[in-house]
Amino acid sequence: MSGPYFHPEQPHTIEQAGLSSGLVLDLVLKHAFFEGTATLGTLAERSKLSASIIHSLYRYLQKEQLCDTKTMIGNDYEISLTTKGRSMAEVALKKSHYAGAAPVALPDYKRAVTEQAVPVRVTADRLRATLSDLVVPENVIQELGVALVTGGALLLYGPTGNGKTSIAERIHRVFTDLVYVPYAIEVSGQILTIFDPLIHRAEQKQPAGADPRWVLCRRPMVKVGGEMRAEMLDARVDEVTRVCIGPLQMKANNGILLIDDFGRQRITPRELLNRWIVPMDRRTDVLSLWSGVSFEIPFELLVVFATNLPLSDLAEDAFMRRLKNKIKIEDMSEDLFRELLRRVCQQHQLPCPPEMEEYISRECLKHAGDALRACFPADLAALVRGIAAFEQRPPTLEKHDVDRALNVYFVH
Repeated sequence: MSGPYFHPEQPHTIEQAGLSSGLVLDLVLKHAFFEGTATLGTLAERSKLSASIIHSLYRYLQKEQLCDTKTMIGNDYEISLTTKGRSMAEVALKKSHYAGAAPVALPDYKRAVTEQAVPVRVTADRLRATLSDLVVPENVIQELGVALVTGGALLLYGPTGNGKTSIAERIHRVFTDLVYVPYAIEVSGQILTIFDPLIHRAEQKQPAGADPRWVLCRRPMVKVGGEMRAEMLDARVDEVTRVCIGPLQMKANNGILLIDDFGRQRITPRELLNRWIVPMDRRTDVLSLWSGVSFEIPFELLVVFATNLPLSDLAEDAFMRRLKNKIKIEDMSEDLFRELLRRVCQQHQLPCPPEMEEYISRECLKHAGDALRACFPADLAALVRGIAAFEQRPPTLEKHDVDRALNVYFVH
C-alpha cells in the first residue's frame, strides 16, 4: 500500500479546526455528560481534539461553573459536570444526539476528497492479477481496463450467473493507495457522519501527528442491492440513534459504489439515473439536510452498475448513451467453463477427471438450454458435498451424485 495524497495536520485551536466554539463546547459537554466523571485526556480521546483545545475548554468550563475538578491523576485533571453543566449538556443533546469525534469543516472535506481523487492507472497484467481468482474472458479484461482508465460510470450487463457481481466486487483491488476519511463533517452547524466501520477499512496503525478526526483507510467499496431506497441518496437522520448519516455516495467518495441487481431497487432506474447523471458528469453532487439547507460535495467515486435486465427496461437509448462504459458479460465458452470447473473442484477437494468435465459440461448445456453459466460449477460442487454430508460419507464426483445434484439444481 502506498501513502495518501492528502495529510491532515492536527489543529491546536478551535479556529484552526474550522469549527464554531459553540459546536465544540456542546460536543465536549455531551462527552462529559455520558462519562459522568472523566479526565481531560479521556475527553480528548473521545472528541479527537488536541489537548490544547480541551484545556482551553476546561478553563472555560471552570470560569462558567460548568464543571467541578475532582482530583488530579498524574498530570491530568478529573472532572464532572455541575448541575448547570448537565443542564447545558441536555440542551445540547436536544439539538443533536451525536457524541463522537469532532467533525471537520465542509471546505476541508471538499479539499481532501478532491486531492485524493486519483485517476485509475491499470495495465492488462495488473487487471488480470486483480481478477486472478476468477475465470474471465480476455475481451472482458481488455474492455474493463479501457473503461477504468477512461473513467466514468461502468455498467456490467448480461445473463444472470455469469460473474458480473464477482467482477465488480474485485475492481477495488486495482487501488494500492490509502485515503483519509473523516468521522464526520459540519454543515451549517449540523453534524453529518461519514466514517462507517462496516465499510471503511481503517489501517491498524494510524500515522502519528495526523489530525485524529480523520481515519486513514483503504479506498472504500460500498455495495447495495435491492434494499436501496431513494432516501439513502441524501443525508438522513437514523431513527434509532437520532444522528444524521451521510448518504451512500458520500461514504463511497474516493472509492467505488456498486449498485448490484440494478433495476430491482426500491428506486426506479430512471429516478436513480436522473438523480446522478449530472454528478457523474460534473463530479459534484448537491445534498440537502433535514433543516432544508442545501450544500455541494465532491462526487469523486467510480459508480458500477451490475444488471441482468435488458438495457431497454432500464432507460431509453439516449439516457444509456450517457453511460459510456457498458460491458456485456456473456455466457461462458466450453473451454473457460471447464477451466472454472477444474478450479472449483480443486477448491472443494473433488477430483474431476476429463471424462467428468465433459459429462458435467454436456449435462449443464442440456439442462440450461445451451448456456454455460459461471455459477454452475460452484453451485453443483456445493450440492455434491451436501449430498455426501447428509449420507455421512466423503464427497466424490461420481456420476450418480452429479445426476442427483443436477436434478435438484435445474428446473425441469
